Amino acid sequence: MRENELEAYPAGGRDIFPGRIGDTVIRRKVGYFQRLFMKQTQRHDAIIELVKKQGYVSTEELVEHFSVSPQTIRRDLNDLAEQNIILRHHGGAALPSSSVNTPWHDRKATQTEEKERIARKVATQIPNGSTLFIDIGTTPEAVAHALLGHSNLRIVTNNLNVANTLMAKEDFRIILAGGELRSRDGGIIGEATQDFIAQFRLDFGILGISGIDSDGSLLEFDYHEVRTKRAIIENSRHVMLVVDHSKFGRNAMVNMGSISMVDVVYTDTLPPAGVMQVIADHHIQLELC
Repeated sequence: MRENELEAYPAGGRDIFPGRIGDTVIRRKVGYFQRLFMKQTQRHDAIIELVKKQGYVSTEELVEHFSVSPQTIRRDLNDLAEQNIILRHHGGAALPSSSVNTPWHDRKATQTEEKERIARKVATQIPNGSTLFIDIGTTPEAVAHALLGHSNLRIVTNNLNVANTLMAKEDFRIILAGGELRSRDGGIIGEATQDFIAQFRLDFGILGISGIDSDGSLLEFDYHEVRTKRAIIENSRHVMLVVDHSKFGRNAMVNMGSISMVDVVYTDTLPPAGVMQVIADHHIQLELC
């Protein structure tokens, strides 16, 4: 047998051949497992980065992203969960901590196409001359950008980024809520913010959220922000929740209440079964974008 004929042997072939040929087989097997380990390690690192950026990532997303089987991704997620690097969920994985949100710049750069589709759809439902609240969050910020083609809107916001986006429109009236400026994302929060919002009664409330649990609970990282969101809900005639798919199953520490508090949900994919049940039970409008 010539040495180059070893290429025909499957990985599960003979383990040891005498002499030089046996050494070659062993070296090739060692090399194979080294490459396999390197690919797995690189994939694990990439999964961790995706979870950090998005907060939650589904198994289906990872299968498509890495072009591997669902079984491979499940093994990867189980390995990372055993090391407490991620938190394993049915159908995906999230950050293990529920107390700290992903940095604003990372959130701004993720799911951009989905957020833009959602924003464009929401904008079609806002008539010229409307009054509206626009909340903290990168998806509400996308909605603000999509509204630049409108006229004569009157907008109350606790989001400095939203105000900066809309201030170029001379026919818009922008009212910026008072309160404490959260420098990491431009959000304005606190008791003064809640009191300010409570003075208004507007046509629309455009609301973002950090996570939605499997039972339809709306979750946030900051209890001050939760109180501000509740004030927006209470003082809006029509509440629009704008969320991309990464928010479903994402964990956060503060429970704001049920998704049943909103009138319509704008998202880019069908929510999980538990959330869909709440939406159906409370006759909430669902708009897929």
